[in-house]
Amino acid sequence: MKYEPVIGLEIHAELLTNSKMFCGCSADHASASEPNVNICPTCAGLPGALPVANKKAVELAALVGLALNCSINKRSAFARKNYYYPDLPKGYQISQFDFPIAEKGWLEVNADEKNQLKVRVRRAHIEEDTAKLTHEKNYALVDFNRSGVPLLEIVSEPDMRTVEAALDYATKIRAILRYLGVNSGDMEKGVLRFEANISVRPVDSDELRKRTEIKNLNSFRALVRASQYEIERQIKIYESGGTVEQETLGWDDARGVTISQRSKEDAHDYRYFPEPDLPPLNLSDEWIQSIREQLPELPEAKTARFMADFALTPSEARLLTSELSLANYFEEAVRHAKSSPKTVSAWIAGEFMRNLNERNAQPVAVPAESLAQIVDMVADKVIGASAGKTVLTELFERGGDPAQIVKEKGLAQISDEGFIQEIVAKILDDNPSEIEKYHAGKETLLQWFVGQAARATKGKADPVLTKELTLKGLEERRK
Repeated sequence: MKYEPVIGLEIHAELLTNSKMFCGCSADHASASEPNVNICPTCAGLPGALPVANKKAVELAALVGLALNCSINKRSAFARKNYYYPDLPKGYQISQFDFPIAEKGWLEVNADEKNQLKVRVRRAHIEEDTAKLTHEKNYALVDFNRSGVPLLEIVSEPDMRTVEAALDYATKIRAILRYLGVNSGDMEKGVLRFEANISVRPVDSDELRKRTEIKNLNSFRALVRASQYEIERQIKIYESGGTVEQETLGWDDARGVTISQRSKEDAHDYRYFPEPDLPPLNLSDEWIQSIREQLPELPEAKTARFMADFALTPSEARLLTSELSLANYFEEAVRHAKSSPKTVSAWIAGEFMRNLNERNAQPVAVPAESLAQIVDMVADKVIGASAGKTVLTELFERGGDPAQIVKEKGLAQISDEGFIQEIVAKILDDNPSEIEKYHAGKETLLQWFVGQAARATKGKADPVLTKELTLKGLEERRK
């Protein structure tokens, strides 16, 4: 029997606000000087401390909901999600349940290499993050700097049938959050976390079998590996005649296995009830419209525009729009360049991205105008492509003016036909045996002759002109 996975994702994204969700403490836990410095009675869960909703967090949550094609509920309310864990001293988490801020959205993703899939977004709701636990050998340490930081939980329907679709969905959600400026997307710091709900069923079945939930996946790699492992694990259980237990799992990245943590709760297990200390949020049509007007051009729309305006392929456009800073950089470079947008795109996708990744730099490390200048100098044959790469690397390492670097390093390309003709003629005259082999059919020697000319001119000779003159010289010497 063949099986297919049924995958839904829950994505927890910390919202970029100055203060926490229900108190005035700093929400910047990642750069806190030490544990438990951003803390007050409210986020520490002390008795009698009253919460107050963060207006900015509500605005950012609504912005994300609109970007995901959700309906924004005019009335949303907070609830108490009751469970006990050491990182939640109140014994409950303030979240949203029956009345989330946004629901019934969708996001189009790549189901596979050829097909698109519209993944339904069930809801996006606001809640507070928990404290951070650090487990030692015989005890655990609690850091409340993260406690109460505003979280947006984005819950999909179980619409994905491949790990690749789940990865594309998660990747696109991260890109949207970064475009909106509501989350840094820095998964190493735990500000964006994935939870995968997975079950398997016979192919062509509509059955929804028992699912497991893999908690706190903090990288795309972990999402892919954990999902693949869990799918294979469940298939093996069914093939051996067993049953899958509904449970919450952790992911051991070092061993590459999922680990049972507890039985998987349903909503009623949390005993949700309305939060008595917070009034409902009543949002007007005018307020919702004011948030809608803040929506920027999102990744998918920008990709389509780049393809239409700049004649880029889908893969070229997606690379450039993968990060807002990169997309802006490309457009600025195009404005400064005489060369075609496609040529600028090729330079960014190639040598520029190589330098960027090697140095973990930002695009602004090299001004877009400087990149455009390099691209144009290569196109105008002022310098060769190899020299252009040298200049770009120099800009990443030390900065400066491209034209000045070309002058200082003597990188200007030689395009004098008479000069190159003399070099080519000498090389041909000095290598009669290689000419005979070429004429006998070893045509790969052409590149060898061109390489000799490049070496003689220290790479400065125009390669196209050199090749033309070499071919001409070889034909003239044909007996």
